[in-house]
Amino acid sequence: MSGLKAAGLRLGLNGRAILGGVDVSFARGEVSAVIGPNGAGKSTLLACLAGLRRPDDGTVDLDDADIRRLSPRARARRMGFLPQTPEIAWSVDVETLVGLGRTPFVGALGLGAADREAVARALAATDMTGMSQRVVTTLSGGERARALIARALAGEPDWLLADEPMTGLDPGHQLDAADLFRKMAADGRGVVVTLHDLSLAARVADKIVVLAGGRVLADGRPAEALTPQVLAEAYGIEARVVAGAGGPVVEIVGRRG
Repeated sequence: MSGLKAAGLRLGLNGRAILGGVDVSFARGEVSAVIGPNGAGKSTLLACLAGLRRPDDGTVDLDDADIRRLSPRARARRMGFLPQTPEIAWSVDVETLVGLGRTPFVGALGLGAADREAVARALAATDMTGMSQRVVTTLSGGERARALIARALAGEPDWLLADEPMTGLDPGHQLDAADLFRKMAADGRGVVVTLHDLSLAARVADKIVVLAGGRVLADGRPAEALTPQVLAEAYGIEARVVAGAGGPVVEIVGRRG
């Protein structure tokens, strides 16, 4: 089926299985959250989905085509990727940084009118227009996070894969980012994010995949995936899942046992 699909993904590092045969699929028009404890394989899964890491075994298909057959430029035109710890190598202004998101489309003459309009839309969507001339290295952690989200959005990708995009954001901008991801999905794009905040995942996601030990423990709607049993197995915690205005809310009781 069309969409983003991984089948039988296996990847080991130093004799340890990071991904142990992962089968998962994601659909356009949805926000999907991948959650799990530290070391669960979330970042590795996202990198494999983006075609940035080659698994030892298994396949990743993008709209029924093997992602390995796409050139890096073609892949970058269709997928925006935001790593967990992005590096900013130069002291550039925010607008220039966001403009790098247009790299897959830029010709020999540099940014054209359509590129500049896409950059302006990305800055506006992340509430960074007023900071467009600030040097990135002078920004706070949260401001830098928003600038990096804007860079990923500037390419106007069909798919956005973001590894812990909420890190460093204050609660208000977390909600803004959640609304932005929801709007992208409503526009027919696919969004896959990794998150640690369980209640935020329940609020933003149509679908949640729970990873632990490199395998899928649960895959379904938030109310189906965030059960006390799954959370106990994944995190070793006792938790209650209660209904909230924005979706299920996870209340942590304590360590299991």
